[in-house]
Amino acid sequence: MAAAAAARYDVEKGGRKREGEEERCGSPAAVAQYPQREGEREWVPWLVPAILVADVVVFAVAMYVNNCPSHASRGGACVAGFLRRFSFQPLSENPLLGPSSATLQKMGALVWDKVVHEHQGWRLVTCIWLHAGVVHLLANMLSLVLIGLRLEQQFGYMRIGIIYLVSGIGGSVLSSLFIRNSISVGASGALFGLLGAMLSELFTNWTIYTNKAAALVTLLIVIAINLAIGILPHVDNFAHIGGFLTGFLLGFIFLMRPHYGWMQRYVLPSSVKYTSKKYLAYQWILLAVASVLAVIGFAVGLSMLFRGVNANERCHWCHYLSCIPTSRWTCGN
Repeated sequence: MAAAAAARYDVEKGGRKREGEEERCGSPAAVAQYPQREGEREWVPWLVPAILVADVVVFAVAMYVNNCPSHASRGGACVAGFLRRFSFQPLSENPLLGPSSATLQKMGALVWDKVVHEHQGWRLVTCIWLHAGVVHLLANMLSLVLIGLRLEQQFGYMRIGIIYLVSGIGGSVLSSLFIRNSISVGASGALFGLLGAMLSELFTNWTIYTNKAAALVTLLIVIAINLAIGILPHVDNFAHIGGFLTGFLLGFIFLMRPHYGWMQRYVLPSSVKYTSKKYLAYQWILLAVASVLAVIGFAVGLSMLFRGVNANERCHWCHYLSCIPTSRWTCGN
């Protein structure tokens, strides 16, 4: 699976002993003496598992509220009727094995009209925790585990939590600017934010990677495959793109590590005076530029959204980013 490849892209870091370096840098044991030093600490992940549990609980609540047997429709019998109140809507209504659109709207799905005209901006956040069905939920949770656990292990719950939530909101904003006639739910924007953060983390921490080309190519392929899937019908690729761009900028801000030369002070002989700065100039420049772009992007996006601007009128070809019509399928408006 594409997400699995992303989780494994983190190749050998420059902070480890390289071939022929033992004599020059001292004993390999010297490196192991500092497993908890800043920039090298490994956190015990709990936030990602907590998000997974929360998403499953919210889905269960949505199914309870949905109560398919009490709202039987013309689409046919409920799927898995033995689950009674928790049975799924007929496949003609929801092929992903989940609740109805009306239930998702009631629970906080992203609906452009309600966000803009009824001032329900909170839907930009609540939609991240809802899923259209079991298939949708399993796919997103598997990706969350494969990508999120590794990132939280490396950078801690605070930074990864911020990236996850803000990226999800960024995806919701871009989705609302382009999609008006359908609802949107799911954590895909937040997950793409983690992918974007992985890419910017590679760039900003370039000096600590040994197999730079392999890491970059692997991650770009994973991102390209996931974005390509988004051009299929009924997939909200604008949420993916918005989340990815947001996470990409936030990665420069929150995932900056000390460069390789500074980390080497742990293994240099005590007689050697080390004066190198902790972070390089290009890292600070990337952080500053990303901060400015993130603030401007959110300010412009939210301003356009709450003024009711239809972004399709400003960009007549952008709809192809979410769906490309072919002889096998058509794209909705």
